[in-house]
Amino acid sequence: MTTENHRQIIIVGSGPAGFTAAIYAARANLAPLLVSGMKLYGQPSKTATIENYPGFPTGVEGPELGRLFEEQARAFGTEVVYDAVQKIDLSQKPYQVHAYGTTFTADVIILAMGAEYNKLGVPGEKELEGRGISNCATCDGYFTKGKNVHVVGGGDAAIEEAIFLTRFADSVTVIHRRDALRASAILEERARKNPKIKFIWNSVVEEIKGENAVEALVLKNVKTGEISTVPSEGLFVYIGQKPITEIVGDQVATDSKGYIIIDENMQTNVPQVYAAGDIADPRYRQVVTAAGMGAAAAISATHYLETLRAD
Repeated sequence: MTTENHRQIIIVGSGPAGFTAAIYAARANLAPLLVSGMKLYGQPSKTATIENYPGFPTGVEGPELGRLFEEQARAFGTEVVYDAVQKIDLSQKPYQVHAYGTTFTADVIILAMGAEYNKLGVPGEKELEGRGISNCATCDGYFTKGKNVHVVGGGDAAIEEAIFLTRFADSVTVIHRRDALRASAILEERARKNPKIKFIWNSVVEEIKGENAVEALVLKNVKTGEISTVPSEGLFVYIGQKPITEIVGDQVATDSKGYIIIDENMQTNVPQVYAAGDIADPRYRQVVTAAGMGAAAAISATHYLETLRAD
């Protein structure tokens, strides 16, 4: 490995956590390298309008926010490589980041690959993504004002978001493949007492219909096989989320759901390997919290690299 491919710090992932980490590292004169991955700008790239990120009182389009992140990171000296990472080798130092085009080495790595929501895998889902289909009630709930929307799922996330959506929507119907929820008792009680929330049991979505937005859902009753079509003005899908950790495998510790375990400094169980954003956040999963975690990871990395200089 040539020294020209070595960096003090490499950031893997180009969402809010990755680019914020890059901004902080670049401002510390660390000349970070950011490898974008396949999904440039992360989850915001699929969000039409973000209205809860500070500094944009009228909202900002997700891809535009990502572009601004990148512009700011580059302005301070971040090197951005548009490539995907095949694997990361943490077995020895310097750590190795194997992209498809080049292999780099680094003293410090920040993992910010994010997470991806599990999909229904039905006709119409891909075509209407971002046009009435969402995985974030906190992000898109405002757009359901006066509408009749549906939520797919039966766990805590689905019921929490269904309750949240009742602040805006006229009605929220929960579609669940079983005849009983998996959510905690207190959440189920709140949902059942909410007059805006209804339930469709033992059913799955077979197809999503609509021209430029969600208009109807084709449902199948898993017990009777009956097919029905119900009008819908929005669909929120909560059937789980998967952190994108394949490129590190089992080299870093994860919890039972696959999220990378970090300490208060954003460090994993591997020294000088940090994680930030949705890849290590099973709870909040917001643009602003991902950015904060990216900043914290970069600050921690900077402190470590300063100790090396002092030595």
